[in-house]
Amino acid sequence: PPGRAPPPSLSDDQAARILIAMGHKPRSRAQYRVSASRALFGGKRLKLGNAFTLGLTRSLSRVSLRKKVAPLDEPEEPACTFFLPTLNQAVLESCGHVAVKVKRAGDVNIPASVEYKTVNGSAVSGDDYEEAAGWLEFAAGVVEMEFKVQINDDDRNEEDEHFFVKLITAKGDGGRFVDIKSDAAQARIAIIDDDDAGVLSFACDGDELVVPGSASDSTARIAVQRKQGACGEVSVRYFTEEAGAIAGKQYETTEGTLVFENGQLEGVIEVKILGCESASSGGDRFRLFLAEPQNGAKLDKNRDGGEERNILTVSIGPDVRGKESGLRIKQSLTKSWDKSVIGSANWATQFKEAVLVSGGDDDDEGGGPSIGDYIGHVIACPWKVLFAFVPPTDFCGGWLCFFCALLAIGFVTMMINDMASLLGCTMCISDEITAITFVALGTSLPDTFASMTAAKAEPHADSSVGNVTGSNSVNVFLGLGLPWMFAAIAWAAQSDGVNEKWQSRFQFDPELSWLGAPGSRQQAFVVKAGSLAFSVGVFSSCAVVCIGILAVRRMFCGGELGGAKRSKYASAACLVLLWLLYIALSSWKSLEAGGGGCAK
Repeated sequence: PPGRAPPPSLSDDQAARILIAMGHKPRSRAQYRVSASRALFGGKRLKLGNAFTLGLTRSLSRVSLRKKVAPLDEPEEPACTFFLPTLNQAVLESCGHVAVKVKRAGDVNIPASVEYKTVNGSAVSGDDYEEAAGWLEFAAGVVEMEFKVQINDDDRNEEDEHFFVKLITAKGDGGRFVDIKSDAAQARIAIIDDDDAGVLSFACDGDELVVPGSASDSTARIAVQRKQGACGEVSVRYFTEEAGAIAGKQYETTEGTLVFENGQLEGVIEVKILGCESASSGGDRFRLFLAEPQNGAKLDKNRDGGEERNILTVSIGPDVRGKESGLRIKQSLTKSWDKSVIGSANWATQFKEAVLVSGGDDDDEGGGPSIGDYIGHVIACPWKVLFAFVPPTDFCGGWLCFFCALLAIGFVTMMINDMASLLGCTMCISDEITAITFVALGTSLPDTFASMTAAKAEPHADSSVGNVTGSNSVNVFLGLGLPWMFAAIAWAAQSDGVNEKWQSRFQFDPELSWLGAPGSRQQAFVVKAGSLAFSVGVFSSCAVVCIGILAVRRMFCGGELGGAKRSKYASAACLVLLWLLYIALSSWKSLEAGGGGCAK
């Protein structure tokens, strides 16, 4: 609004959001895989980005790609070229306007002009900014000019938004040919919302507070502060929990909602301390929680409990000054206890998210869990509960979580392997066919959805293609290499003893001459290749064709993903046919070599 001064300084959160907007980086394969897996089975949604990232993808998909036509003659070199020197800018909503610079290179001594206009992204002209369009007239010798776009400020707490500035056409004086650099013709302007609802936390220093106890009842007034913004009315739920002190005897159970009016920076929670004779001994405590902030407010992530809830440990003692001195010493000796409080809370949250649909998060943009979320949750709930037993990363620097997760993954992999073998046996399908169909499809399905999520969230195809190659690498090197390595070590460690089953299968097998002469072979871990060489050859051939399709798409369609419907569907059909061809040829060779998987 007019007369409103811009903020004198940026908060840590605003500075971080500006840096993100100006330097957007592709997210990791792990983030997209976690997001896809949770979406498949009704888990808690992983927020991969904000509005400007998703809006960027949608906006770029609407911009038609310029067709490349092979020229008959050598193309004319432009006398000068116009370009945008800054392709990513970020401004606060209260800045008033943003200045967009346009430069030119080449022969700058000729008069020329360039047309510009703004394009909506997640920010909408007339609401978030004012549309700008026109021509910049460069006189002879002028290298740089700028135009301004008005940014509209409001008091709404909203997501960061963005729009685009695009150079359209260029004209040279006297018919001289001038052009626009294709890779610097469009810039993204991110609008960082500074109408923050604020961050709520307890006003005291540290995560412990001492209140005086006495033989008579008294009231402890515990302050809650609101910082990094105070726009709009917000609220936060609070409640107490026993931690040594007995509710009803030493303090009164308290719960409710603390409301902050627009611009209010501090609120007070009152807890009644009950008088008792044991107050003189001190050492009793309870916990006060802040949880479920509303209307855009957040909780301080640096306090005990983190962003989900802030925890204040309140000690009841006879002498506040003496108790505070003792607490300072105690804090230096009980850091591990404080950390275990957080770890225990996180561990309990894992079980809550495992049991509840969407992790109990019902306020997503889609309006809550869908029917598909409920179905996926029912199917995957036992596995969610199983993996909830894996400790959180708060213990042992994360190493306990790492090794427990490996054990759990190994257990699930063993079960899937055995179940797939049993399924193949009952359907008279060999292990080779089972591996390239059921097992491969199951291990690749999360990465397929992860690639789809990455394609929607990223302006480039790197993350989508990387998900596929990463999945294959992990499946081969870990899914096969790791178990076979352990098996080879285990067999090599068996220095004595005769395994009758191994002797009957491999001792006189003519295909294993490399193990030695029949009858004198040393026991070792053996996996017969069978039709593996043929299958790998077919797979490699199909992979080369697949890479060729992607290369052709880049040349003629402008990119590996997206484009016109006809080219998209044709490319998808070719890739599916390659997969079916690989399955068909590998299955044919396996059946020809060893028959089905039925017991003889």
